Amino acid sequence: MRYINKIIVHCSATPECREVSVDTIRSWHLDRGWSDIGYHYVIQLNGDINKGRDILIQGAHVRGQNKDSIGICYIGGMDSQMVNPKDTRTIQQTDALLSLLKELKCEHPDAIIYGHRDFSAKACPSFDATEEYKEISNGKL
Repeated sequence: MRYINKIIVHCSATPECREVSVDTIRSWHLDRGWSDIGYHYVIQLNGDINKGRDILIQGAHVRGQNKDSIGICYIGGMDSQMVNPKDTRTIQQTDALLSLLKELKCEHPDAIIYGHRDFSAKACPSFDATEEYKEISNGKL
């Protein structure tokens, strides 16, 4: 088992209300020359949680932070015109993400939850994940 001290939340940077499959994201990442999808989990608009890269394998989702982290991506994160970042999480995605974060925190008690933007000059995941999930990070499940 890998030692995990970070759970990093991402968005797919796709327009609100447009579904994108795990296989599509995998193809985007393979086209970049990666060995697989960079995320360990992808949360669909309807709240379904799809597995991406095997959790035992280091992800490819934040440069310099992959060794000891788990990457979760929700579909969306941009307005419908693809102009501005926007928190587009559906109620189902919000519930599924919360549930998954609690589960992963139980499995990896040292993990702190971050947004991709905490490590890069990006808007991703289009909301402040560190602030929103600080109670989970602090062990208050």
